[in-house]
Amino acid sequence: MTITQPDLSVFETLESEVRSYCRSWPTVFDRARGSRMYDEDGHEYLDFFAGAGSLNYGHNNPVLKRALLDYLERDGVTHGLDMSTTAKRSFLESFQNLVLRPRDLPYKVMFPGPTGTNAVESALKLARKVKGRESIVSFTNAFHGMSLGSLAVTGNAFKRAGAGIPLVHGTPMPFDNYFDGQVPDFLWFERLLGDQGSGLNKPAAVIVESVQGEGGINVARVEWLRALAELCERQDMLLIVDDIQMGCGRTGAFFSFEEAGIVPDIVTVSKSISGYGLPMSLCLFKPELDIWEPGEHNGTFRGNNPAFVTAAAALQTYWSDGPAMEKQTRTRGEQVEQALISITEENLADVKEYRGRGLVWGMEFHDKARAGRVAHRAFELGLLIETSGPESEVVKLLPALTITPDELDEGLRTLARAVRETA
Repeated sequence: MTITQPDLSVFETLESEVRSYCRSWPTVFDRARGSRMYDEDGHEYLDFFAGAGSLNYGHNNPVLKRALLDYLERDGVTHGLDMSTTAKRSFLESFQNLVLRPRDLPYKVMFPGPTGTNAVESALKLARKVKGRESIVSFTNAFHGMSLGSLAVTGNAFKRAGAGIPLVHGTPMPFDNYFDGQVPDFLWFERLLGDQGSGLNKPAAVIVESVQGEGGINVARVEWLRALAELCERQDMLLIVDDIQMGCGRTGAFFSFEEAGIVPDIVTVSKSISGYGLPMSLCLFKPELDIWEPGEHNGTFRGNNPAFVTAAAALQTYWSDGPAMEKQTRTRGEQVEQALISITEENLADVKEYRGRGLVWGMEFHDKARAGRVAHRAFELGLLIETSGPESEVVKLLPALTITPDELDEGLRTLARAVRETA
């Protein structure tokens, strides 16, 4: 693909230096549909990024767009704080009937604000309020958001440093396979909990991702998750599952923890819950934990009614027919895995490992800088992929769940070429 030099002057002179994705993809995007994006010069890009997991149903999904346009054209309420609205009622009923009841999940639903970190902050606050303790345990290479409470349970040193103040009341523990199978699961954690001299304050909760996305596509085994849930129950700690990026069908089932057969005390959801990329998040928790006083946690934009509209439409369209969406995602995931096997076999000296579940996959290289070069070359070839991991050493694949087999194959061929051409 021949890329003309785009006019980025206003972004470079006026926008803060904190911008990042635009540095990896130096063009000016103009429109998008499904799994394709187009810049203002008409160049086409296949999207294996999906808004960092916010667009599981693709860009401008026509069914969701129609529902949104109809709602706006009839002057439906757009801003409602936590007022009762028809849009919120439709979402809650759809969520209860299509997600919670079929899975026998008892959760109350809280709308904590528009973003994932809002959901995490509310989960941490609620856990501390319920247990009367301050300490939260998280895991190595975790990522839970960029506000201070979320950063305190995030592992990445670069992101933590941006806080500018001490990040307190969070204690990291080893994630699954952190010691390459050489140490029994939770040996260190249980030893600290049982030792009066360990210095570990009794935690209110443990927060975990079943698949660490930003941390490098680290996949927790179902046995490890079950053991963690049992440990939390024995030790009177709440279990919080952060399903912000891995929920809404990304790993196959609607919630990423379903395969493990556990029922977390609290679950955070955001990104693709609106279905359309509109800001929306949920904090779900067992009814006995609902000890909030009215207005004790609030926010101006916790009632994004256009997001409720597209969220309800997404559930009704993609989650009303039982396991169909889950089966499709698993089939697409097998297609990705086969391609990664082939790429690995062609580059045995370079590829350290590939790993993933459903439609989230990562490929790690022995040369940590290689992932960045692969992502850059993929962009030049018309494929949008990002990197993840503490040193950006993993190529991360996050295509829309609605991507076609042909589009998936096209993107995987481009990835294989990018790997070859960066050897």
